[in-house]
Amino acid sequence: MSTRSLPRTIGAHAILLTYTAIALFPVILVIMNSFKSRAGIFGAPLTPPTPKTFDLIGYSTVIGQGDFIHYFQNSLVVTVASLFFVLLFGAMAAFALSEYRFRGNSLMGLYLALGIMIPIRLGTVAILQLMVASGLVNTLTALILVYTAQGLPLAIFILSEFMKQVSDDLKNAGRIDGLSEYTIFFRLVLPLVRPSMATVAVFTMIPIWNDLWFPLILAPSEETKTVTLGAQLFLGQFVTNWNAILAALSLAIMPVLILYVIFSRQLIRGITSGAVK
Repeated sequence: MSTRSLPRTIGAHAILLTYTAIALFPVILVIMNSFKSRAGIFGAPLTPPTPKTFDLIGYSTVIGQGDFIHYFQNSLVVTVASLFFVLLFGAMAAFALSEYRFRGNSLMGLYLALGIMIPIRLGTVAILQLMVASGLVNTLTALILVYTAQGLPLAIFILSEFMKQVSDDLKNAGRIDGLSEYTIFFRLVLPLVRPSMATVAVFTMIPIWNDLWFPLILAPSEETKTVTLGAQLFLGQFVTNWNAILAALSLAIMPVLILYVIFSRQLIRGITSGAVK
């Protein structure tokens, strides 16, 4: 039996390794070329930096651009705040849908799940009109509200499936002991769905951090620019500073990699648990 499964295991690992190489190749290429001179980038883009081509001019340009640090802070504030609200409101809504039975429960869950299939960018004009009427254009609040609305459908869909697996006996025992619904939610349920929370956090953070569309439309001012929008500073009509662009993109990749390293174990647990379910 083990002999028969060996070729399948080798084949599966070969496919996974191939996919990993394809997925990581652009990231490695960007980071590798960010440490090269302009001549090294265009002369040998696929080779690692050598003593002759090694140059930190891109990073010195990005760091020397005083506003770029501010752009990075804006992205960090928007991403962290959006993640907080997505996880909080998404978990609370998922708990309500999975725990309480009321008329229209299934329709409400279906309605929220439709948000996964309908891109929020289709409502850009209406969103812009709403932000103008609310006086929120060129504020980080506008981005936080949009990204929170964007991430809630997926968060509710994933978390509700996990919360259905939490033992009813545990929750009922808490009610018998006199615990409030909020205490049951925060102290009993949330610790048991941490892997799914990590999964939602990673899948939510990446499109928020990398988004260019809504920062360009809702917050294009110097005070509210994000990293992705700030990287456009180095794009010119006639001359493009590729060293600075690659350095800026490399710095922008770091938070995503750090988040994955921190939550990788819980992320894998969440994905595999969801697959088993």
